Amino acid sequence: MSDALNELGGYIALHRASDVRGWSVARGELTVEITPQSVVAFMEFLKNDLTCRFGTLVDITAIDWPERAERFDVVYHLLSMHRNHRIRVKAAIGEDQMIASTVSVWPAANWFEREVFDMFGILFSGHPDLRRLLTDYGFRGFPLRKDFPTTGYTEVRYDEVLKRVVYEPVSLVQEYRQFDFLSPWEGAQYILPGDDKAKA
Repeated sequence: MSDALNELGGYIALHRASDVRGWSVARGELTVEITPQSVVAFMEFLKNDLTCRFGTLVDITAIDWPERAERFDVVYHLLSMHRNHRIRVKAAIGEDQMIASTVSVWPAANWFEREVFDMFGILFSGHPDLRRLLTDYGFRGFPLRKDFPTTGYTEVRYDEVLKRVVYEPVSLVQEYRQFDFLSPWEGAQYILPGDDKAKA
């Protein structure tokens, strides 16, 4: 299978040389990195070219790299039922950049792009209805960005007095726990509360 994927990666890089930044086969999967400006034309090529025939859009997601200048990787997963191949296409964009919508190529991209917008804040130019999909009206922030607080900004509850749902700032009744992810057998590298009494 890896020979066929290497052959396919070389074919795509040869025929779309101006769009492809790089490609690799790892763990039996073909990954192609492209320039974000050519995403629609590149997807049309993958769908319509007789060697590729990637007719099914499986998923669109994103990866957040806060320390990188091009902060986000927009990731497309495609399936070719004719060739029995899968491909991952990545396009790196900055936090203030937009990427073109692929709804014209795959109508199913509509909801996937709305989900990516809702969770990461990535804007898709030309999208017919780019609104939040999973979070509530008035939600602040983007939950899958790595700088989003784990507790969020607001909490929602039903108020019996007002007889309606109310939004309030998050109030933690105790200090939020810091997880060290150590196993009990390794032991902590710091003094735990009560250890000072045990030594005395």
